[in-house]
Amino acid sequence: MLDFVNNKGMEVYTSLWFKLSPCVALILLKFFVNVSEGVSQSEINRHLELGKEYLARGQLSDALIHYHSAVDGDPKNYLTYFKRGTVYLALGKAKNALNDLDRVLDLNPDFTPAKMNRGLIHLKQANYDMAQLDFYNVLRTDPYNAEANEYLQRIEPAKERKKAAEYYYGHDDYANAIQLITEALETSPWASSLYELRAEMHLANNDYMAAISDIKTTTKLQSDNTEGFLSLSKLLYKVGQATESLKSIRECLKLDPDHKECFPFYKKVKKIEKFFTEAQTSLENKDYTDCISNAEKILKNEKEVPNIIFEGKKLLCSCYTESEQSDDAIKLCSDALELVEDTDIYLNRAEAYLQTEMYDDAIRDYRRVLEIDQHNEKGKEGLRKAEQRQKQSEKRDYYKILGVKRSATKKEIVKAYRKMAQKWHPDNYTNDEKMKKIAEKKFVDIAAAKEVLTDEEKRKQFDMGEDPLDPESGKGGMPNFHFQHFHGSPFQFKFHFD
Repeated sequence: MLDFVNNKGMEVYTSLWFKLSPCVALILLKFFVNVSEGVSQSEINRHLELGKEYLARGQLSDALIHYHSAVDGDPKNYLTYFKRGTVYLALGKAKNALNDLDRVLDLNPDFTPAKMNRGLIHLKQANYDMAQLDFYNVLRTDPYNAEANEYLQRIEPAKERKKAAEYYYGHDDYANAIQLITEALETSPWASSLYELRAEMHLANNDYMAAISDIKTTTKLQSDNTEGFLSLSKLLYKVGQATESLKSIRECLKLDPDHKECFPFYKKVKKIEKFFTEAQTSLENKDYTDCISNAEKILKNEKEVPNIIFEGKKLLCSCYTESEQSDDAIKLCSDALELVEDTDIYLNRAEAYLQTEMYDDAIRDYRRVLEIDQHNEKGKEGLRKAEQRQKQSEKRDYYKILGVKRSATKKEIVKAYRKMAQKWHPDNYTNDEKMKKIAEKKFVDIAAAKEVLTDEEKRKQFDMGEDPLDPESGKGGMPNFHFQHFHGSPFQFKFHFD
């Protein structure tokens, strides 16, 4: 209500200003200024109190809103700037905090807490000369200030570490250079310049992931760091992380939509990332044709960056393996392994080898997986499977008998059984005694294959390398068939094509 009266009053005053005599206008102006000041101070006090309450609860963003209002209401109150600066510090917004502390010391140059906080920010940002000046100024009025003395003692060692790190870096001694910068960062953890320097050292040392970590930190310390986001995006792309690269370059464009380097790089990364995303989605949805198509587009559009090429070939390796295009899978997996040794690719190639019954090669790949990672469960299971299938290959293969893939569904197995049973039914060979004996043998095998592969438990046993109908396994035996004499035949099979 008071705000309403105040606002409406000022509107009336403005509209009538030129209609009133100077004397009346002056009286009216003083009246509204006094009312405004009274109301503003009341509101300021309310915002300060609410800011204090939110700060006590740890609701920093809410506290900041009220301190904004208090500063707007009284822009000459140094304590209000100091309180808001404290909230900025708690939120990690050092640049905003520095602006408020500068304003505090403009209004009250002798306010020691502001000098201490500003000096500490400068120290953490590696602005050592400015930090030193603030702490000296504190000690001029308070010579025994323990915190100021302690912080002053940290400055010279940090400066020396940075200087020594630059020396070692210049002489290609990256290990010592990185160690010294890391020690300097313990004193100056908000120093974007130190993180940038260490990132350069990591890059020179070919440690791309460590460099990425440091550059990410610089983008958090400097929210307007377009060059940092561009460098980060390029590095992420270089190590094959197209999706993360796209996120980073978008941050650059948010800051500067017309950035001359970010925009063209964004267009390139966006295209490649789209192919990756669509290929991965197709793989998950078992749309292998689409998966292969998109993965091939990656390789068509990127000819220079090895890790992107590797990721494209890795995807193709997976798509071809899952679709049981074994020859293509073996080739693409092998191509990818020439770029990077990767356990997932070894696992896929081993599976492709199993699909083509190249058991020695599959066993070799599974063993290599376990050499890289002895706890890899897929490697352990795959090795057992490959060794059992190799042993099993010397015996009956029920899938081969019915002419179906190992991934065949129950419906496909039954269909294949009916076709084979009709083809090799002994009654088809009544006039050829030799072929009839062959048919009788094949018919028994066909029936056995159907029995095993349509029974979930028996099929599982067989896939693990154990024949559930092998009497030597102790788990079962051949199915029993009943024969009867009729039509002059020594026996007659009774089968149901179910």
